[in-house]
Amino acid sequence: MGQKVHPTGFRLGINKDWQTRWFASRDSDYAAQVREDMLIRNLLSERLADAAVSRIEVERKPPN
Repeated sequence: MGQKVHPTGFRLGINKDWQTRWFASRDSDYAAQVREDMLIRNLLSERLADAAVSRIEVERKPPN
């Protein structure tokens, strides 16, 4: 029986890039940032449904 591999996870870093680019430090709330990313993606997907947007990338600046 074959092993199932997620197609995006298998290609990350080779011929596909990450959809989000940010790093959470130990004192930050990682779960809240992931939820915020999902909300941003859902909002933009709803509002730009007819705009032919193929990909939404989220990038955050590192805290100073």
